[in-house]
Formats: sequence, structure tokens, C-alpha cells
Amino acid sequence: MPWAEVYVRHLQLGSFRSWERVDLALGPGPTVFVGRNGEGKTNLVEAVGYLATMSSHRVSSDAPMVRHGDSQAVVRAALRSGDRELLVEIEINPGRANRVRVNRGPLPRPRELLGLVRTVLFAPEDLALVRGDPTERRRFLDELLVTRTPRLAGVRSDYDRVLKQRNALLKTARLARGKAIETLDVWDGHLTDFGGQLLAARLQLIADLAPHLSEAYAGVAGVGAAVAALGYTSTVPLAGDGTAVVPGAPAPSAGELTAAMRERIGERRGDELDRGMTLVGPHRDDLVIHLGPSPAKGFASHGESWSLALGLKLATFALLRGDGEDPILILDDVFATLDAERRAALAAVAGSAEQTLITAAVLDDVPEELRGARVEVGGGFAVLVKDGAAAGQEAS
Repeated sequence: MPWAEVYVRHLQLGSFRSWERVDLALGPGPTVFVGRNGEGKTNLVEAVGYLATMSSHRVSSDAPMVRHGDSQAVVRAALRSGDRELLVEIEINPGRANRVRVNRGPLPRPRELLGLVRTVLFAPEDLALVRGDPTERRRFLDELLVTRTPRLAGVRSDYDRVLKQRNALLKTARLARGKAIETLDVWDGHLTDFGGQLLAARLQLIADLAPHLSEAYAGVAGVGAAVAALGYTSTVPLAGDGTAVVPGAPAPSAGELTAAMRERIGERRGDELDRGMTLVGPHRDDLVIHLGPSPAKGFASHGESWSLALGLKLATFALLRGDGEDPILILDDVFATLDAERRAALAAVAGSAEQTLITAAVLDDVPEELRGARVEVGGGFAVLVKDGAAAGQEAS
């Protein structure tokens, strides 16, 4: 089970991104990583995010995580909660299985680490949650699902595995329909079972997150702003048509969604055989962000899109905090892009978090109340500064 109010006390990296070696002490409260662009600030906080999701917010594969010329990267962190401590070590092995150890003991499956560390990361890339394609929003939903309910990592993995195998079968079934069709029926059962569970979990998450988004957006956008809401559009009609969720409205069960998905797959069987791909399921769905009466994508201004992206992350933080566990807040180079009202809203949450890690090219970009500990990053070094004086070379 995750601990409440976990923070990273010590971070060590080996051959991670641009860093050959890092050995850095951290503490609760805000820490600002300051340095020019390209010096490796984001790589440091990216490593903390990797502890939580075993993925990066910047790239889709593990290969870029490993320093050029090396075959393996290591992320090691001492986590603190009260008087308890936990050592987590991840070996990143592109093209091979990653390995995870907790307190020196190996985990049989790396995904067992998920949920142990909870982070909420806000970065310029998050504008894609509002303006980007559905892939970004599906990833956001599923990573938050797994953070809250780690067992869903298995459901998500099983769904992806079955989907891949079913797509391969559909490609061959176009040419030889007889026995292939019988086999396809078996895979339909597996796909709809996992798909129904994933759909039910997504719908519940959206219902839980929606009121937090409405409140967060109102706080960021100010008086008179339109109301922000969430909906879900699905290839399974029962799961949603994109309209905003109604608070307290009953949601279909996993069993009902499984049955509805199976029926819809039956209706689309001919199309799937013709195209050689699975056309029904959560892998083709989308989270719909509403602003007033319209979907935000295509209608929201640049400023409104930024407010919605920030609102989503503040809502995520509030949701996880409401679960009883304060996540680590990571703010990657965002304060310079925000106006005064948005900066103030973000700073208020950041100041209340158990641990906040902030990157900035210039210290003046960071609100004064968040300028706690400082790590100066440059020239291949990261140096922790305390009370105006260097605390020794902490990284290289």
C-alpha cells in the first residue's frame, strides 16, 4: 500500500538521460532546480516521475532514458514517510525487461511498483491534453487509474496484449475466414472482458475527477469564466457519447459494458475483417473536456486551454489528496508561461504539498514563497544550495 505524504529524501542516477552520475539530497517542501535550458534540470525531475509511472512525460519509450553510449540506466531513490524509509531501485534496460528492487529485494513484475510513489506532473507538454489527439488523453486517464488502483495495471496490460493478438488475427482472417473466425470469437471474449473492466474504471474516474476540475478551473480562470466539465466518447455507445457527466448519475457496470462491447463488436465484425483491425474498444475512445456548452478542443482560446490543462493537473492533485495520500508535485518549467492569476493558483497548491519539485531557467520566474531549497544545475553538475551557500557538490 502507498504511504501517506511520501517524499524523496535522496536521489541517485546512473547513466540516466544526460547525467552520468547524480547523488542528490532532497527534502520536504519546495525545491527549485535552476539552470539554463539544456543543462539537465528536467531530466532530474523526470527521474522522480519515472518512479511513479515507469514512463516519461516526454517520450514514449525507454531507449531515450539511457545516456548515449551506455546500455543501462539506474534510478535509485530513498523515500521517506514519517520515521519510515524505503529504497527503490529501477534498472532501465531498453529492449530487455526492466528490473525493480524495493529494499534490495527484487519485484517479480516491475509494474508491482506502480502506486507506491504518487506524483502529479505539470509541464508545457500538458497543453496537448486539451489540444492534442485522443492518445494523450487516454494515457492521462489510464496513468491516473493505475496510480489510484494499481491492480488496473494488469487489466490495462492484458487488454493491450489481447488487442495486439486480435489485430494480428484479423489481418490473417481476411484471407482465410473459416477457422480464423472461430478463433476470433475466443479473442472477442477476452477483449470484451478486459475492455469492460477498463471502461468501467475510466467512467468512475471521470465522475470522481469532474467536480475537482470544475472547482480548479473556476479558481484559475476567475469570476465570470465558463464552467469546465468532463465527458467520455466511446465506440461502445453505452459508455458515453461525449456529453458532460451528470454528478451522481448511475454508471454502467463492468459486466454491462462487457456485454455492450461484445454486441458492438458483433455489429462491426464485417468492417473489422475488411480493415484488418479492431474498431471497438477503449483504445479508440476519448476523454472530452468541456468549456461551457462546447468541447474545449477547437473552441478554447490559448489562454483557456492553458487554464484547462492547469485545472486538470490541480484536479488530479486534489483527487489524490482526497484519497488520503499527498502526491509529490512536479512543476517543469511552467511558471514563466503563466500569468499572475494562474501562477497564484498553482503556487497556493504547490506550497501546501508535502514535496514540490520545480524547474526554472531563472529563479525570478518562481514565486518567492516557493523558493525553498535550491539546486543549481549547469556544466554537468547539480549543486544543492542552502541558506545562500553551496552545500557541497551533490551531483555530477
